[in-house]
Amino acid sequence: MLQIEDLSTHFFTSDGVVRAVDNLSCHVAAGEALGIVGESGCGKSVTSLSVMRLVQSPPGRIVNGTIRLEGRDLLSLSEREMRAIRGNEISMIFQEPMTSLNPVLSIGSQLTETIRRHRAVTCEEAHRRAVEMLRLVQIPEPEQRMREYPHQLSGGMRQRVMIAIAFACDPKVLIADEPTTALDVTIQAQILALMSDLQKRLGTAVVLITHDLGVVAETCQRVIVMYAGRKVEEADVEDLFDRPLHPYTQGLMASMPHLHRGQSHGQRLKEIPGMVPSLLDPPPGCRFAGRCARATARCAAEEPPLVEREPRHFVACWYPGPEGEMTQ
Repeated sequence: MLQIEDLSTHFFTSDGVVRAVDNLSCHVAAGEALGIVGESGCGKSVTSLSVMRLVQSPPGRIVNGTIRLEGRDLLSLSEREMRAIRGNEISMIFQEPMTSLNPVLSIGSQLTETIRRHRAVTCEEAHRRAVEMLRLVQIPEPEQRMREYPHQLSGGMRQRVMIAIAFACDPKVLIADEPTTALDVTIQAQILALMSDLQKRLGTAVVLITHDLGVVAETCQRVIVMYAGRKVEEADVEDLFDRPLHPYTQGLMASMPHLHRGQSHGQRLKEIPGMVPSLLDPPPGCRFAGRCARATARCAAEEPPLVEREPRHFVACWYPGPEGEMTQ
């Protein structure tokens, strides 16, 4: 459904060129949920904005690669053609529900605007479709909510409205950028269950961008781990959690809190030492080498290729696996 090949998105600033996304390739099939995880600043959101062609230019620019939706290269389309695709064939749920909705327009106006932009329908038909979508995302009294404004709704309700807008035109691909970040855990679980239900019902391909590995485990079939603008590991969710091969992925999982019976109180969480390298002047070789306990002179000098170490399990590391097996 969606295929990205060798995508590179750079930002040209007065300090130099920031390589926010560097030669990323991935794909997602119809009805599949793909998770993209990593620390803040690893390139997850820039990837999603690149797919939607919403990277602000200047300073940002897609300098290389292709983005294909059912075989059609989105980077070759005009802005007018892209406007017909955004919100229609590809929709996006942005990170912050509190600021994603226009505060001076009613919920109904924002929902029907999307529907009328992409569907040849009357005002009455758009209104009925909007009410139907609010009902589908389990918002009570949808007719009343249509007349209300964003400030009159809770954070969870606003996020449901965002999901209703995203699904209003039955998109082929949905990009969800940290869709539950500002929500408490109870509402987060409800939103994830709702997205999963709509995905299965409509057959939509979903790209879920998050830093929360727990969210990925609940909702995705495959997962990509990014670090400093590059993909370092890709696998089915079960394989990644059972046997992470890249030291960075292992560090992410080790930093998650675990509630074990008998665990001592006050025990510190594990952390990955060091800092993410500057993307203005990234180091040669493996970008994780400066923080990796396995790193050797080879890691600092040579960039490891992405290799299929196990069936459907790819990793970019010279010494992958729990024992740090050396590549011949």
